[in-house]
Amino acid sequence: MGRSKRERGFPPDPEPLPVPVVDNHTHLDVIDAVLDERALQGAPVPTVADHLERAAAVGVDRLVQVGCELPTIAWTDALLRDPAYGSSLLGAVAIHPNEAVLHAGVREVGPDGLEPDPQPHHATSLDDAVARVAAVARDNPRIRAIGETGMDLFRTGPRGEAAQRESFRAHVALAKELGLALQIHDRDAHEQVIDVLLGDGAPERTIFHCYSGDEQMAALAAEHGWYLSFAGPVTYPKNDHLRAALRTIPLDHVLVETDAPFLPPHPYRGRPIGPYVVGHTVRAMAEILDRPLEEVCDTVSATSVEVYGAW
Repeated sequence: MGRSKRERGFPPDPEPLPVPVVDNHTHLDVIDAVLDERALQGAPVPTVADHLERAAAVGVDRLVQVGCELPTIAWTDALLRDPAYGSSLLGAVAIHPNEAVLHAGVREVGPDGLEPDPQPHHATSLDDAVARVAAVARDNPRIRAIGETGMDLFRTGPRGEAAQRESFRAHVALAKELGLALQIHDRDAHEQVIDVLLGDGAPERTIFHCYSGDEQMAALAAEHGWYLSFAGPVTYPKNDHLRAALRTIPLDHVLVETDAPFLPPHPYRGRPIGPYVVGHTVRAMAEILDRPLEEVCDTVSATSVEVYGAW
């Protein structure tokens, strides 16, 4: 039998957390885009305010909204200027590594086998796109991170890899210039990402978004003071390497995220998520660490402020 409509929808709300935490990486713009399609079928579409209210009700009271392509950078910039969201939203902006490839004019098929799909905004050169990131980050004090940037060798070949490295290095330099945190996208590119960080010098606050490395890489991150942000995949039964990594990094260098609407925790894979789902993931993290939920929430919340500043 196929899944019911209810099973394809959002997961249930978790019990409220004992201490409020931060979803340090979410894409509210993409949730809206996904749900706009559902609206055409008659389903209600939650607003940004609805997402924030639902998250706050279960103890996820602050978010970092990430815009990582030119249209969503503009969307994020405008959202953060709305005074209605001043106490709950901060932002990060960058050119995503897969976007960097298209801005660089590379049109090659990567290991994923998908044909490139350039859009009108990709006519902007990579240099000009990164310059737009810099302009928004300088002008909006609620932008507290450069991200997500990095490398993704699942989606590109050797020419794209060169463009991604160029873009990543530019973003690393920008984060250091502006004194902002750096959120890293690293897919099938651990060695390459670390090579750039060690070669160019990592920003003081460097975060591996949706950490996907193993225990040894976590130990290296701990040695350099980098932060690891865990999402739904840390709960997947086969991902023992992520649970080992979580146990390796000091708790005060751990963050939590949804990457909403992507990466739902087990057992909700295949379903869209909102920031409220952090509650499910952080509970699982406390169990993995065998530490009190309140302690984990309190530490993750304090670390979020350390990394991004006050909301």
